[in-house]
Amino acid sequence: MSNLSTSHHIQLSISDVAYDSHLAQLVVHPSVTSTVKRIIDIIGAIVGLGITAVVAIPVAIATFLDNPGPIFYSQIRCGLKGRTFHIWKFRSMVVGADRLQHLVNNEAKGHYIFKNENDPRITCIGKFLRRTSLDELPQFWNVLLGEMSLVGTRPPTANEVTHYSSYHWQRLNVKPGITGEWQTNGRSCIKDFEDIVRMDLEYQRKWSITYDINLILKTLKVLLTKSGAY
Repeated sequence: MSNLSTSHHIQLSISDVAYDSHLAQLVVHPSVTSTVKRIIDIIGAIVGLGITAVVAIPVAIATFLDNPGPIFYSQIRCGLKGRTFHIWKFRSMVVGADRLQHLVNNEAKGHYIFKNENDPRITCIGKFLRRTSLDELPQFWNVLLGEMSLVGTRPPTANEVTHYSSYHWQRLNVKPGITGEWQTNGRSCIKDFEDIVRMDLEYQRKWSITYDINLILKTLKVLLTKSGAY
């Protein structure tokens, strides 16, 4: 897919010097070495991938009828200690959307993230997928591979990380998650990057297996009410 070559270009733009200097500051968070958390991730990923397989066929048909092209979208993201990986989603935008981003107004505060409530690149089926968070189901594959966790911090793009200060790099002390503080406390409505960082660091301070389970249950409630998604 064309977005893969673009993502690889972004990945290569990360300075090795910046990466090394910040990597030395990262510590091993207890969630990273927790066997129980990993077991929960594996079980959750297997169940999630089963649901993904069932949903994939109707999503593929709807996507083809709405905007012909790949059913999946992949992008380079940064995980634990800045390690890059391909994150997977059901495609919710038109083909070649990354090349059109400069034409869309960024409503987010700062230059770290990109948000637009009425992004014209989002397809009709894409709006439904995002509103229901079905677009994120393929990320259970990332969880199974150990690149992500069921619960963690928001996975940043490679381009975003190049602008990080030492404070922001603390977000990379844990694995990124399909859900977390940001996803359960406003999701797309949160447009200030510093608020997202604050929530991610708060998650690290509060972390426990019980806290993860509470966030998973809170996520289910958010999904049922479709709160904060667009």
